[in-house]
Amino acid sequence: MDNIHQIFKESPTEGDVLATVIHVNGSAYRKEGTTMLIKQVGPTIGVLSGGCLEEDIKYRAEKLVKGQSQSFLYNLKSEDDLGWGQGSGCNGEIRVLLESIDSTFQTHLEKVNEQLLQGRSVLTIKKLSEDYEVMGYAFIVDGDNYWGKALNIGSNVELKEVTTGIHYSKELSGYCYFQWFHPKPRLFIYGAGADGVPLCDFAHKTGYHVTVADWREALCSKVRFPRADHLIIGFPHEVLPTVLLPQDHIVIMTHHFERDKEILQYVIDRPFKYIGIIGSNRRTMRLLEGQSVPPNVYTPVGLSIGAEGPEEIAISVMAQLIAVKQRGVPESGKQADCETTFYDR
Repeated sequence: MDNIHQIFKESPTEGDVLATVIHVNGSAYRKEGTTMLIKQVGPTIGVLSGGCLEEDIKYRAEKLVKGQSQSFLYNLKSEDDLGWGQGSGCNGEIRVLLESIDSTFQTHLEKVNEQLLQGRSVLTIKKLSEDYEVMGYAFIVDGDNYWGKALNIGSNVELKEVTTGIHYSKELSGYCYFQWFHPKPRLFIYGAGADGVPLCDFAHKTGYHVTVADWREALCSKVRFPRADHLIIGFPHEVLPTVLLPQDHIVIMTHHFERDKEILQYVIDRPFKYIGIIGSNRRTMRLLEGQSVPPNVYTPVGLSIGAEGPEEIAISVMAQLIAVKQRGVPESGKQADCETTFYDR
């Protein structure tokens, strides 16, 4: 993921510099849309490379005038070049856009964060000069609601199919950098057992908004789940109708057959992005009582890597979640029955 949610958490302020990878030619450590915040006071948030560019980017950021933007091209191709690539041989070039934040840009970024927290995606458009500096920008929600500076977005601008990167816009008469900001993906873990603890931690570290629910108050606590964004105490019929959204990712891991069955019966016919079930295929077939397994149900949960124990299983689940998020389905498809993934109950 990019670092935009971490950046917003640190509250970009006037005088800070936002650095963004706006174009990649060949292979590189990060892709278009990756962001980094160089703060006037405090640590830098995020990275744009494997460590070879950050110091130079910080040096250039310090020289920017407030409200100014500049763009720099870094060649990381050569294996024997001891310049930007430090001999890394990444076989690519990346263009980095630096934007010094003034009071207007700060206000506009705060509004972007407000929209993301409300579950809305935001598209930013930055019109570029021949030197790839920003001539004007706009942030757009739902095609109609937009705000920005020195860029007039007409109703004829086609936005639905645009991807993050530099594209020519006929309507805006020039090349523009487009970037989508999406709300944090949401992970709902039902089951506050020992295996839920590392899954919550890893999901938090990889950018998910994590909710943990359980009917056992002694298990579902901030002491056990310090990185959970939300904790809910309650039985499935009390909790599920009130918190789940269609775009949610759900992992069922109560280790209680009847509770798992109740949860699965609620979610099975709803279009959630991902439904993972702890336990073997045989156990899931018993839970489903002969129903076919829908394509958004992953059982046993996690990629088949022979994982054992809570930490390894959490890693396998996160790998599968990332694959689903990035590609729609894991490259290897749903895994075969794996006896090391917990047990039948």
